[in-house]
Amino acid sequence: MLPKRNYYLNDYFDLFDTPYNKEKEYMRTDIYESNNKYIIEMDLPGIKKTDIKINYENGYLTIKATKNTLTSNPNTYIRRERFYGEIKRSFYIGIKKETDIKATHHEGILQISFPKEDIPKKTSKNITVS
Repeated sequence: MLPKRNYYLNDYFDLFDTPYNKEKEYMRTDIYESNNKYIIEMDLPGIKKTDIKINYENGYLTIKATKNTLTSNPNTYIRRERFYGEIKRSFYIGIKKETDIKATHHEGILQISFPKEDIPKKTSKNITVS
């Protein structure tokens, strides 16, 4: 039996998943619940907290991180595997007050927490045809 898909806290970009998705490669994320809140932990190694932007709009939490290139390096690279540029991920969290979202960054790990809220139950009503 397949598990029922939970759309709450799903990664918005899962819909556009490709064989190589740099956001998932460089923004590895764990989401868990603790008492009365949800916690998102995201690996952002080598990225300063001043280069992290978090936006909340229409129920979506978007995390954008930028890692600048080393422009003062005159070397010609034979191989370059370290990431430079901008990466972004979005999650639907659907909370009512964005002031309840708290974020910290310590040793390359971004932690975002927000309170659990009751998810509105879907209701259905039969309409009679007249």
